[in-house]
Amino acid sequence: MTPKNLYGMLAEFQTPKEILDAANAVRKEGYIDFDCHTPFPVHGLDDAMGLKRSIVGFIVGIGCVVGATAGLTLQWWSSTIAYPIIISGKPLFSWQAFMIITFVLMVLGGAFSALIGMFHLNRIPTFYHPLFNSEQFKKATDDKFFVSIEFKDPKFDIEDTRKFLEIIGGKNIEVIEE
Repeated sequence: MTPKNLYGMLAEFQTPKEILDAANAVRKEGYIDFDCHTPFPVHGLDDAMGLKRSIVGFIVGIGCVVGATAGLTLQWWSSTIAYPIIISGKPLFSWQAFMIITFVLMVLGGAFSALIGMFHLNRIPTFYHPLFNSEQFKKATDDKFFVSIEFKDPKFDIEDTRKFLEIIGGKNIEVIEE
């Protein structure tokens, strides 16, 4: 098998505790390009993998500010520039009356930015991934836990990585091709 056909290595684990311990061990061993695949969220797995905090909150915050600004600006423009109507001596721009629509567009901007941000950060849609070539990986959505270490990792070596995954309790270790 030539390196350009190689994606990486996949190891199966049985329980959430095993996948947490395996993620800690893989990170402490010095691997960088690895991922954990579970059928449900496992508390503490992000920390075990050494992942940074997600930027989705910042993306949603920016979407909220943009949505609220757009809502307030649209209402200001329509009431003062496009259709200025003085009713009972009230000012053209009475911001208190515009807060409901501003809030609604803030929420809408936040929701859309969360959706678009998650699609972008999760690389959705992904129609093909080399792990889909593995028959045992289909259990990742049912009841098994997996750790995959990619070939592009600087520490990756077929024999050493296989031995390491066996030592930390990996079962059904499989080499994945592109």
